[in-house]
Amino acid sequence: MKLLAVHPSALMYTRVFLRLEPLGLELVAGAARNEGHEVQIIDLQVETHEDYWKRLADFKPDIVCFSGSYLANIPEILDLCKETKLRLPGKFIFVGGHSVSFIAPDVLQLSEGAIDCILKGEGDATVGLLLESIEKKTDLLKVPGAITVDGEGPPPIFVKSLDTVRPARDLLHHRNKYFIGTLDPAASIEFARGCPWDCTFCSAWTFYGRSYRTVSPQVIADELEALKEPGIFIVDDVAFVHQEHGMAIADEIKKRGIKKEYYLETRADVLLRNKEVFKVWSEIGLTYIFIGLEAVDEEGLKQFRKRVSLDANFEALEYARSLGLTVAINIIADPSWPRERFEAVRQWCLEIPDIVNISVTTPYPGTEIWHREARRLTTRDYRLFDIQHAVLPTTLPLPEFYKELVKTQQVLNTKHMGWEALKGTVGIATRLLMHGQTNFVKMLWKFNSVFDPKLQLSDHMRKPRYEMPVQPDVVDKIDRKALYVHGPGGRRTRALDDATEGFVDKTRMGAEAAAAE
Repeated sequence: MKLLAVHPSALMYTRVFLRLEPLGLELVAGAARNEGHEVQIIDLQVETHEDYWKRLADFKPDIVCFSGSYLANIPEILDLCKETKLRLPGKFIFVGGHSVSFIAPDVLQLSEGAIDCILKGEGDATVGLLLESIEKKTDLLKVPGAITVDGEGPPPIFVKSLDTVRPARDLLHHRNKYFIGTLDPAASIEFARGCPWDCTFCSAWTFYGRSYRTVSPQVIADELEALKEPGIFIVDDVAFVHQEHGMAIADEIKKRGIKKEYYLETRADVLLRNKEVFKVWSEIGLTYIFIGLEAVDEEGLKQFRKRVSLDANFEALEYARSLGLTVAINIIADPSWPRERFEAVRQWCLEIPDIVNISVTTPYPGTEIWHREARRLTTRDYRLFDIQHAVLPTTLPLPEFYKELVKTQQVLNTKHMGWEALKGTVGIATRLLMHGQTNFVKMLWKFNSVFDPKLQLSDHMRKPRYEMPVQPDVVDKIDRKALYVHGPGGRRTRALDDATEGFVDKTRMGAEAAAAE
C-alpha cells in the first residue's frame, strides 16, 4: 500500500530558535517501509499546504497519516484531515504521536468522521500491524493502541528493540532546512527512549510508562557515520542517564573517528553524577548542553517536583561552563508572577553568561498539572497550548503579563541574537553562508517579528476553530497510573544498573514515596 506521512507546520518557538527534522515520523515511515509499503514524507515545517495537495495528487496514496505530537498543531491537522476527506473520500486517514495519544477520543469527535483511526503510543511498533489490518480489511480494534469511533483496541506496545527501527531519513526533501542554534544543518538522533523521572509539568514519563530503553552503541555509530549533517541534536529527554551507555557510545565514536558537533539535553543532577561522561563528550564534539533548571528558587523546584537543589543546579552550570560548552537553560514563568518576579528573573539571568529560554507554565494532557489545573483554564483553544501563551489565570492583567514576559525574553535574547550575537559568531556565520546555510543567520533577526506582546494577546482574540472539552472537577488525589499511555512495567523496562535506578528514585520522589508506588 502507499502511505503519505505528514508533519504539521512549525510552532511559534520553532520559527525562531530551531527547526528539527521529524524523527518520530521518519521512524514510523521506516517501520512501514520495512513491511513492504511504499512511503513518502512531507514536512510542513519546510513545505506548504499547496505542496501537500500537489503531493497527494502526484503520489496518490491509499493512506495518509499525520504526526500529532504537539497540542497546538491539532487544529491544523483537523482542518487538513477534513479537507482531504472532502476532496478524496476514499482515503484512510489516521493520526499518531505524543499529544494525540492522550486526547484520542476528543480528536476523533472533533474530526467529525474525517479521521478513521488514532494510533496511540509508539507508532513504529504498531504501524505495520495497522496497515496490514487496513489492507486485509480486518478488525482495526485488534491492533494495539488503535482507537476508532467504535472503541479502543488492546493497549499499545513497545518496539521489541530500538536497534531494529531506523528512520527513513532519505524520504525528506529539504534536509538542509533543519538546525538548532549554530548547528546548521543538524540531524536528529535517538540514543535512548523514555524518562524514569516524574516531573509534574512533563508527559514524557506518562507516555512511556517511566521506561528507559537504549540503542546499542554500534547501531548509533553506524547511523552517525551515515549522516552527512555536521550537527547532531540528541533527542533523548535526559541524555546519559546511564553512565556506561554514554561512555560506550563515546568509545565507539572515537574508535571510528566520527567528527560531529552535538547538542543534548540533560538534568543538573545527572550531569554532576556522570561528570566524566560529559567531559569525554566535550572532547569528541559536544558543543551545546541544555539544562532544564525550570526554577531559580527552592519553592519553584518543589512545585515541579524537580528534586535538585539550587546549589546543585548552579554547580552543574559551572561545571558545564568549565568544559567549554555553550550552556542553555529553561525557566518556567508562572502566570502568578508579579512584575517584581519578572524583574528579579531578568536580573539573575543577565548576571550569568548562559542562554536562557523563558516558557510559560502550561497544563498538558498527560501531566499532573493538567489534572490539577484543567478546570482553571482561561482558554480551551488548542492553538494556545504552545508554552508561549498563558492559558491559566494571570495575576497581572493579561496584556501586562505578556509585556513582562516578552520584555524578559527580549532582554535575555539581546545577549545572543542580532548584531551582538553576530559579532560573537561572525566566523561561524561566514562559514555557514559560504556553504549555503542561512537558517542560523536568519534566526538572529527573527525574534521581534515573532515574539510580540500585541501578537500574543491578539491570539486570544481569535475565535477558536476547535476547543478542548470542558474538564471534570479537579480531583483531590490523582491516580498516577491512570495517566500512562504505555502502562508502567516497573524495573524491567528500565535499562539502568541498580545504582542508577537507586539514584533515579532518590532524585525522583524520595525513597519512601518510591517504595510505595
